[in-house]
Amino acid sequence: PGLGHQHMMTRRRPRILAIDDTPANLMTLGYALGLLVFFAMIGVFLSLANRLLYYPQRLTVDEVVDRARGHGFTPWPSAAHYLGLIRSPNVPSNGTVVVFHGNAGHAGDRVWYADAFAGSNLRVILAEYPAYGPRDGALGEAAFVADAIAAIERVRTAFPGPLIIAGESLGAGVASAVAATTKADAVLLITPWNDLVSVAGHHYPWLPVRWLVRDRYDSTRNLQRYRGRVGVIIAERDSIIPALFGTALFDSLPQPKQGWLVPNAEHNDWMDHVDAKMWNSVIRFVLDPLPGTKSVTAH
Repeated sequence: PGLGHQHMMTRRRPRILAIDDTPANLMTLGYALGLLVFFAMIGVFLSLANRLLYYPQRLTVDEVVDRARGHGFTPWPSAAHYLGLIRSPNVPSNGTVVVFHGNAGHAGDRVWYADAFAGSNLRVILAEYPAYGPRDGALGEAAFVADAIAAIERVRTAFPGPLIIAGESLGAGVASAVAATTKADAVLLITPWNDLVSVAGHHYPWLPVRWLVRDRYDSTRNLQRYRGRVGVIIAERDSIIPALFGTALFDSLPQPKQGWLVPNAEHNDWMDHVDAKMWNSVIRFVLDPLPGTKSVTAH
């Protein structure tokens, strides 16, 4: 008899994905991987943008005041409505200087400014940013500038007389943004940039920062509308905001202006390299010509 039908099991060979390794296709694959990495890095940059620019330290009002009290500061305008710190001279004031600090820490870290202005009989206000120290709010240029304008309007109401706006690093960008609107009598910019995009491009030359940076702090543009006196202090060896950016800002400014290059100074130690002669020159420029002020000497 016949064997009948048998079902034969046949093995199939596994399919192998072939990659065309011709030079043209390898080059295309390389471009694709490169673009993938590039856009991944852009995504990381965008997600970390605020963290790269803003380094707030969060403290309670009591913690800030405890640290600042030894330098004669009290909360301004009050502990309940904290906007910063204030120290007033024991003699009739020559005016008010509002200081906007850099991107790290909080306003209480800059109490030494009061000693710097001690001989000029100026009321010193260390303004605090939203989301820094004990304050609520949002990080960013729009929030900082709007808050600074409101704070200076409060200063104008409470303290008639000459008003000087000073800013250090990031604070110089804030001071530049509000100078024209608030009609400050003088502006002092310390370790400033011309615009944030230029500095970002210097540190991240491989990224299209002009498209990526949301907060611009374009001090060159902002100060074109300002007609008061502008002093610019530049740290010679600044590795964070290299001197060329402060110089570009200074060159763009209309008169009256004056600049000081601090020899051998880095971004965060410039004050250690400023001698009494240079600081006296700074104070004379920003204060002496203002109406209603007396001759001053910095300490």
